[in-house]
Amino acid sequence: MSGGSRGGSRSARGGRSKTGKPRPGTGGQGRRKLEGKGPTPPAHLRPGHPAQRRAAAAAGRDGTRGAQTARAGFGGEPGSGIDGVAGAGVGGSRSARRAAGNRKAGEGAGGRPRRAADAPEVVAGRNAVVEALRAKVPASALYAAPRGDADDRVRTAIALAAEAGIPMIEAGRAELDRLTGGAVHQGLALRVRPVEYAHPDDLTARAAAAGEPPLIVALDGITDPRNLGAISRSVAAFGGHGVLIPARRSAPVSAGAWKASAGALARVPVAQAPNLARALTSYRDAGLFVVGLDAAGGIGIGDLEVADGPLVLVVGSEGRGLSRLVAQRCDLLARIPMVGETESLNAGVAAGVALYEVAARRAASGARA
Repeated sequence: MSGGSRGGSRSARGGRSKTGKPRPGTGGQGRRKLEGKGPTPPAHLRPGHPAQRRAAAAAGRDGTRGAQTARAGFGGEPGSGIDGVAGAGVGGSRSARRAAGNRKAGEGAGGRPRRAADAPEVVAGRNAVVEALRAKVPASALYAAPRGDADDRVRTAIALAAEAGIPMIEAGRAELDRLTGGAVHQGLALRVRPVEYAHPDDLTARAAAAGEPPLIVALDGITDPRNLGAISRSVAAFGGHGVLIPARRSAPVSAGAWKASAGALARVPVAQAPNLARALTSYRDAGLFVVGLDAAGGIGIGDLEVADGPLVLVVGSEGRGLSRLVAQRCDLLARIPMVGETESLNAGVAAGVALYEVAARRAASGARA
């Protein structure tokens, strides 16, 4: 009997009877019986659910930390989680980790979107790569498929990269697909170097080093990289000392901007300000005259008497123009006189016309030796 008991115990531990059939369960009444978790919480209380994230964000805007979402069985003490997710003990930590893992791609710590310059840009496609190399876009590597796929454009790209001192890396199709995010690369990709933006004070220091009155172009709401490139080209052509852009809602210095600038971005520094209105106020305090381009401006850009002094020219977007806060920071609003029913000019064209008028007045007054 004792041997049978021991055998039965071993078979019980194994989960099967002597006949090989599975033993029946305990019905949840054993020593490690399962505990009920209660009813399923509503969507706005489930950690990681989109409705919960929206509720947590709304609670954060109201100055709370998610305490309204905590209740018995689902939350615990408020403030024990992260990112506005309430939790208690181990369960709360799991909820917090799950909520943190559900951040959207491209978001950094605290849910803030990463800046475009945080990761290198990749130009894909044979024509696009050749054009970028001809525009002298600063790049860190050229990726090319095995030489069996080479044609004239690939050979041209390799020659241009070698001339610019850019290393060439042979990569298979799978690696190119991963590098370009599935874009049509035609066996060729160019990794562009991350941008290092200047500080707004660097632009005035550059003018002081040249012994010239500062001429800076600030961009408000310009989101097309081609406009940024075209404006940089005009700044270089008419003796400007740099371009100022806001950190958000603005086109970055990308491969598209480099191509539109025709290499001017290599000579014109681009400064980035966390807050454009605050940067313009700092320029005003430093003695610069801030002029905004606006169709309803009270003076024509050609009649701007302060053009020969320290000047910041602010260009807004073609559709919305200058934002309210930026317009309030301007000392003066100037217009470009136009004939006909054209409501506005492209931002790049408007900046070029205004810079030409400013340069003409500076040359006439002898401000530029």
